[in-house]
Amino acid sequence: MSQSLLLKQLPAQLITVDNFRPFGQVIFPSQDGKGFDAEDAQLNLQNGIPRFYIMHLTHRGRKFHKITRHVQCTQCLGSLAGKDWLMAVAPPNNNIDEPAIEQIAAFRIPGNCFIKLEVGTWHAGPFFDHEFVDFYSLELADTNIIDHFTHNFYQSHQLEFEFV
Repeated sequence: MSQSLLLKQLPAQLITVDNFRPFGQVIFPSQDGKGFDAEDAQLNLQNGIPRFYIMHLTHRGRKFHKITRHVQCTQCLGSLAGKDWLMAVAPPNNNIDEPAIEQIAAFRIPGNCFIKLEVGTWHAGPFFDHEFVDFYSLELADTNIIDHFTHNFYQSHQLEFEFV
């Protein structure tokens, strides 16, 4: 007997420094010449060779059933051309192989900032309504090979999420 798929709607809140703090940092523009401080991305890239690249993504819809984490580095993501986008996240819990469903939060991220995910932060996205968005990403050269842990909610809970 198969179970039916459940759809959980995630209201996307506009990202702020405060509401994103459990998951990482939001970095907004600052004046040139400002000294390094806590408002700058606090990076952990010491476990390998940093990789900074641009990924071209085409329309992906607003639904997902997989969420990923990286436990060896922080990751930074931001859109090019000022396009807004969506990301779902859950706090790091590196001793457990799945995030707590009730702690998954959805954010709308404007195109004038970027996010830094803390080591181990679960994330699904980026998602967006545009035809395509180019994103810059800063992680380690082998993050997607050796440090890419994914949880599938279809398999564990017959569950899918949708940004609203």
